[in-house]
This record gives sequence, structure tokens and C-alpha cells, in this order.
Amino acid sequence: MSLPVQRRPLIRRRDRRGAILVLIAVLMPVFVIMAAFAIDLAWMQLVRTELRTATDSSSRAGAKTLSFRQSEAAALAAAIDAASRNRVAGTPLQLARNDVSFGQSTQANSDARFVFATGGSPSNAVRVQGRRDAGSASGSVNLFFGSVLGTRTFQPVLSATSTVLDRDICLVIDRSGSMGLNINFSGTGNGINCGPLPSNTRFFALAQAVDAFLAELQTTIPDERVALASYSSNFRQNCGRVRLNYRTAQLHNSLTSDYARISGSMDAFLQNGIGGSTAIGEGLREGIDSLRNARPFAVKTIVLMTDGRHNLGVTPETVAPEASRADVTVHTVTFSPNADINRMRAVANATGGRSFHADTAADLAEAFREIARTLPVLVTE
Repeated sequence: MSLPVQRRPLIRRRDRRGAILVLIAVLMPVFVIMAAFAIDLAWMQLVRTELRTATDSSSRAGAKTLSFRQSEAAALAAAIDAASRNRVAGTPLQLARNDVSFGQSTQANSDARFVFATGGSPSNAVRVQGRRDAGSASGSVNLFFGSVLGTRTFQPVLSATSTVLDRDICLVIDRSGSMGLNINFSGTGNGINCGPLPSNTRFFALAQAVDAFLAELQTTIPDERVALASYSSNFRQNCGRVRLNYRTAQLHNSLTSDYARISGSMDAFLQNGIGGSTAIGEGLREGIDSLRNARPFAVKTIVLMTDGRHNLGVTPETVAPEASRADVTVHTVTFSPNADINRMRAVANATGGRSFHADTAADLAEAFREIARTLPVLVTE
């Protein structure tokens, strides 16, 4: 006789459904808190990113204006204006005067980071305190679910310091025969070779422009060293008691803080003479070589000048990538209507530099002064 099979009692479906509803009801506040936390966390990260961008932009604008205008009042106005053009949490960032401070950024050695200290003279750095706390002009940032998280506001504070960097500069000048032409002559050809070169020549105007460049450097904040190189071709000529004997490209002054040495070399050209073809690429390569011993944290710059067109040796646009690989910025200056403006502009663009053209002696001097005033700025903290 077989025993009856015992069946386990079935749990009704609605009993299970009721248990799940209870579980959901218990966990719902947890889900809400997690969602609120995720949304507000993303919002806080966005606000911090916006505040970082605004603060960095403000300090850079202040430092650039400080270097160009040599005025802390102008730099303060520029920093406040730059901040106001950046929105943080939907509103422009407003800075108070005491959110911007001036001082000096220095390094203990060539491998150390920059350290900012308020005060000191001359100032070479601007620090901006970007604030969205309760005491700031813009106020604190509201959270979406502050009541759920127990705090209704977010109060980020960030700082940024921008420093005007030192530069090591090589002036690479054209000493070809056309530089001896009358400054008012718009054609090409060979001008006066033997010195002393008269005041109406293109080279005399260049010598004055170099003096204006050096004088402008004396007024800027950073410490700048200058080298001088020149180019034409292998050129030999007897000029009375002086025999001109130039290589295609050569360095006349290594990097120096004694600007009188640069002026002295320019005076020697005026007294002795110039001449030869136009090997712009060889001159650029000489300038790059002169900056091999530049200071580790100095910005390396070449000012490459010509009054004509390349006609000897390697082309300057072929050498430009060498400058880029060596972290050298090349600013180009063309002088006279026959100068190859497009080629020189391409060289400047390839290295992150600027291109200038001058038709008159006054234009040439102003171009060199403009380059002297265009100082590099780096966010150092």
C-alpha cells in the first residue's frame, strides 16, 4: 500500500508581490539619496572646472597686462575683467580687489617648482583667489538636493598664479648687400658695402631698431639675455684699412645680459661694412644653435630679420621645424617692399611666433619694441 505524497504549501503570488513592494518602500529613500548625491556631485565637479578655468584665465590676463603695461593697477583691472567674462555656476565670476595679489615667483634651483611670495620689487607674478564662498562677491553655489544631503550650498575656493617668464633671445640679422641700399629705395640690388654706412641706409635703420629693442628690454620685468647672429654669404672685400671677411652665418655675441656688447657689434657693422647674398635659413640655424645653452626655464626666442628674399643655402621653412623641436619661438621681421613676407610669415607660424612687416625706419623700430614687450606668461601654481 503506497503512502500519500505530501505537497508543500504554495506561496501565493500576491504574497511575493507584497513583500517586494515593502522592500522597495524601504529602499526608496536610499535610492533618492544616492541619486541626489550623484547629481550634486556632478554639479560640484562642473562648478570646480568652471572656477579653475576662470581663475587661470584671470591670473594669465593680469600677468600679461603687468608685463606689457608695467602697471599693477592695469593688471588688477585686467584680472577682474577676465574673471567676469567667465561664467561659474551660471553667473560671471566676480572678484574683489583683495582677491588679486602681486608678488614674485622664484625657484630655489633649476629643477624646483616656482614659489610665490607676496610683495617684492619688481613684481613678476599675479595670484588670483577664485572664490564662490559665502563671503565672495559672487556668493556660494546652490545645490539641487541640498535639503536631502543636509547642506544647501557648495563653497569652492581655488587659486592660480601666473608668472612672467625670463627669456633668452637671439637676434638674427640680415647683413646682405641690399641692407646697404637707401631706405627710400623700393627696389633690389647691392647697396653700399664699405663703412661707415650712412644714416639713410637700411642697415642704419636696423641698428637703431636694435637699440630700441634693447632699451625696451631694460623696462620689462623679467631677466632677459640677448645674443646676436648675422647672415649673408661667405663674403670678402677690401674696404680701405678694413677687410670684410664674413662667413655665411656666424654668431657675434653669445647670450649676455650686457646689452652694450650687442650695441657694440652693431656699431662695428656700421663702421666696417656689410655685403653678400641672403642665406636666411643658415642664419636661422645659427640662431637655434646659439640657444642650446639657454637657461632651463627661460623661454627661447629668435628675432629673424630680412629686407629681401632667400637666395642661398637651406630655406628657412626647412629649418623652422628644427626650431619647433628645440622649443624655440621665432618672430620674423620683414623690411622693404621686396621682402618675402609670405615665406617669413610661414616660418613664424610654424614656431608659434608672430610676423611683422615694416616699410619705414619708424615701423621697424616699433616692430622690435613690440617684440620686446610681448613677454611669455605661464601658470606656475
